[in-house]
Amino acid sequence: MNSGKIIKVSGPLIVAEGLSHANMFDVVRVGGEKLIGEIIEMRGDRASIQVYEETAGIGHGDIVETTGAPLSVELGPGLIENIYDGIQRPLEKIREITGSNIKRGINVEAIDRDRVWVFVPGVKVGDRVKPGDIIGTVDETVVVVHRIMVPHGVEGEVTEVIPGEHRVTDVVCRVKNGAGEIKDITMLQKWPVRVGRPYKEKLAPDVPMITGQRVIDTVFPIAKGGVAAVPGPFGSGKTVVQHQLAKWADVDIVVYIGCGERGNEMTDVLREFPELKDPRTGESLMKRTVLIANTSDMPVAAREASIYTGITIAEYYRDMGYDVAVIADSTSRWAEALREMSGRLEEMPGEEGYPAYLSSRLAQFYERAGRVVCSAAHERHGSLTAIGAVSPPGGDISEPVSQATLRIVKVFWGLDSTLAYRRHFPAINWLNSYSLYVDRLAPWFDSNIGRDFMISRDRLMHILQLESELQEIVRLVGIDSLSPEDRLTLETAQMIREDFLQQNAFSDTDSFTPIDKQARLLKIILDYNELSKTALTAGVALEDIFGISARERIGRAKDIPADEYGEQYKNIESLMHSEIEKLMAKEGK
Repeated sequence: MNSGKIIKVSGPLIVAEGLSHANMFDVVRVGGEKLIGEIIEMRGDRASIQVYEETAGIGHGDIVETTGAPLSVELGPGLIENIYDGIQRPLEKIREITGSNIKRGINVEAIDRDRVWVFVPGVKVGDRVKPGDIIGTVDETVVVVHRIMVPHGVEGEVTEVIPGEHRVTDVVCRVKNGAGEIKDITMLQKWPVRVGRPYKEKLAPDVPMITGQRVIDTVFPIAKGGVAAVPGPFGSGKTVVQHQLAKWADVDIVVYIGCGERGNEMTDVLREFPELKDPRTGESLMKRTVLIANTSDMPVAAREASIYTGITIAEYYRDMGYDVAVIADSTSRWAEALREMSGRLEEMPGEEGYPAYLSSRLAQFYERAGRVVCSAAHERHGSLTAIGAVSPPGGDISEPVSQATLRIVKVFWGLDSTLAYRRHFPAINWLNSYSLYVDRLAPWFDSNIGRDFMISRDRLMHILQLESELQEIVRLVGIDSLSPEDRLTLETAQMIREDFLQQNAFSDTDSFTPIDKQARLLKIILDYNELSKTALTAGVALEDIFGISARERIGRAKDIPADEYGEQYKNIESLMHSEIEKLMAKEGK
């Protein structure tokens, strides 16, 4: 190892000299406790190092040793169900060793070397393989089949396959390359976190990620392989929205990154996820989840590592052909860490003290998302969807982190504290949120849900816009000044807000809504609006229209279980038609 000596300590940043053979982003070991750090700046033989552990007690003259390798993650069977810190140390294993908090300098392997897995070969002797080809499988959990892939840099003819029980470090396959060298393949790979994993081709994101949240799926949908931001002030429900996405999104793997979050919020995740049942498999949600817990009391430098660790693990499963969602809560905490490290490096600050390269760092994270053709001889597709929470101070999205994020992402779910205080969940403001995937996803919705779905969505947005304009008039001159048609518009908008957009995250029936149920429920509300307009022109009093029993049943329709709604929605529709027809017949029209 090449070693140097510390000449400066400034919180999580240390400066060491004598590291002439080190490279940018090399991992180093600092001091007698061998704390983990990463070189972030080189000037001659002088290196600036961000340390991912508490630096108290480190002083001038202490030894720094470089490992000569970049910060990397271990990839292989055993990732799913694990809980890691920002630098991929398994927290449960550390608790077994220390019995309490993480001790400085502790070095625990990310993937258990003693656990035995049953390897089922997918190739035979004589087959030719390329990087990314699947050579066999392992049942990682009851719901995830881990596909063992040929590492990048290995290509040639299979000379030996070894089925049966193996540890991750055991050789399961041997490949002879073009030069005649035999390469051993194990189930364990390493990959540098700052380098995106390669793929053949990036595809257009044209398949929606169904989340079961009506305001998202119907109004502001996200595509598989898309990128979204969830900005909002304190208490507006960012974490709850992200928990809902992690629980219900129709993806195969979820990587949840708690980046500088409060400890109690990460505790909620750690307690809830093992108890939650996956609606698709009936198994625990943890059977397809990787958690990265980086709390606000951990060293700030580790926040950056947690973001890169999470996205690299997600890319690994994407390369297997899975649909993966990365949920980062929150990227603002990461940006704060960048600001602190930039200040300690004495760099010229950008807007509000953030580094000038803030936008490019955020872009490097989000641009690793996408729907791709995986690297392999046989074509397979995978997707990586990135959803990041943003915590602007005071909810002011004009601040640099929010603005830099908005320039990158294509879906903006703007949370509103006013809606949150009204107990409207999800508190996504329908007037300032948007999705740039709507047009690209329209063909999928037309062919899978029906052509009326996107028309209904547009009508919904039009009614909510009208409501906003009418509310201005009501505030000025009162509701009595409105025409019956305008009062009907306000009533329909209220139904859309309360009976459709609002959901109860704690209700078994309302927490998740299948997309076809969403379409049917929205159609009933819009049909009520059209039938009521017809009745108004026939002379029916507005109070009589509002008083029909079908109106009350529509309000409770979202709570009908998924296996019963088809028949009951038909009953509500027929009741609504018959009641309004009776009112019109009464008027003689």
